[in-house]
Amino acid sequence: MDICTAILAINPSAQVSVNAEGTENETITWHNGTAEISKADIQAKQAELKTAYDAKEYQRKRESEYPSMADQLDDLYHNGIDGWKATIKVTKDKYPKG
Repeated sequence: MDICTAILAINPSAQVSVNAEGTENETITWHNGTAEISKADIQAKQAELKTAYDAKEYQRKRESEYPSMADQLDDLYHNGIDGWKATIKVTKDKYPKG
């Protein structure tokens, strides 16, 4: 997760700019009286956000493989709820939760 995302997760009204992120010349500039957040707090939030993002990888993979809503409705019409569940289960089994 980038620095700005982490900062805004800590303080949604923060006004900040970041230059040269991830390099030795990285600078964070706090604007309009935004209280400075320590680098340690920002890094901790980045780690927390990455963990949360990684934990939902299965959801992102499933979403791209589920049939469209139109196809799912058609499946329901032609094959009933059990047929639709079988179709969806293939993707759910391919990408299980955690």
